[in-house]
Amino acid sequence: MDDTSFPVAGVAIAVVSSFINGSTFVLQKKGILRARKSGGTYLADCVWWCGTLAMIVGQIGNFLAYNVAPAVVVTPLGALGVLFGAILASWLLQEHLNLIGKLGCALCCCGSVVLIIHSPKSENVTSRAELEERLMGPVFLVYISLVVLLLIILIGWLSPVHGKSNIMVYVGICSLLGSFTVPSSKGLGLAAQEAFGGTPTSDSRALYLFLGLLGILIVSILIQFTFINKALENFSSNMFEAIYYVTFTSCVILASAILFREWTALCIVDCLGILCGFITVSVGVALLRISQEAKLAWSQTKAKED
Repeated sequence: MDDTSFPVAGVAIAVVSSFINGSTFVLQKKGILRARKSGGTYLADCVWWCGTLAMIVGQIGNFLAYNVAPAVVVTPLGALGVLFGAILASWLLQEHLNLIGKLGCALCCCGSVVLIIHSPKSENVTSRAELEERLMGPVFLVYISLVVLLLIILIGWLSPVHGKSNIMVYVGICSLLGSFTVPSSKGLGLAAQEAFGGTPTSDSRALYLFLGLLGILIVSILIQFTFINKALENFSSNMFEAIYYVTFTSCVILASAILFREWTALCIVDCLGILCGFITVSVGVALLRISQEAKLAWSQTKAKED
């Protein structure tokens, strides 16, 4: 492997961002619980605002990471956030991990390492013109149209009726929005190079593209932010973060693969390695969810006995 091709800076930023993002849901959930106990609104709680600030910083870190490393490298590192979030939740929210939960965290980390080793080390889109061509590709347009249709159904119909009883509704909304946030983050970096790089022949068009992608990114993040807090009001932070990570990662990898064609640098061995790594991470996250559900069932049984 060529050391110069490995995106060290992108991986470093992604790791730090994943730890910051891992604290987001826990701090926001803590703020919601504090506000519920005091009878006020979580918008006035300082802990909730700390979680919100962590989310902003983490998203900025993700934006930087996605512009210096392939998405299939950056996104799987979010598993480290699941690990850190589980540890933090055991301290702040008293959501202690049992043996199954600890095994799940270990599998998340191991799976991330496998994904990094076998992920592509090159970026195929290097200019604004090429980005525009990819954005207008028929396959990507069909994919985005399906995502928009699913979001309309989830937000307009399923969320008001089933959102509070089925966690997959909120998870689905937030994860599908990753199809916009991650490509927009990577596209912003490419558009900014020409929009603000001192090349008058392409500044105007590149600026329009930059502003369009920025608008899409902001709207997507705001909608995600809204439904993340709705989920945290009704479900545990560990359960939401675990399921959200798997579905978000799947949507991001699929969207990036279609738009940026990041699979073109992969051989069969790397493809199998990525598949094994993702399965390992998915199993780890599933174990975290099982651990949380087992603890909830035990708590309910104990409450009935008392």
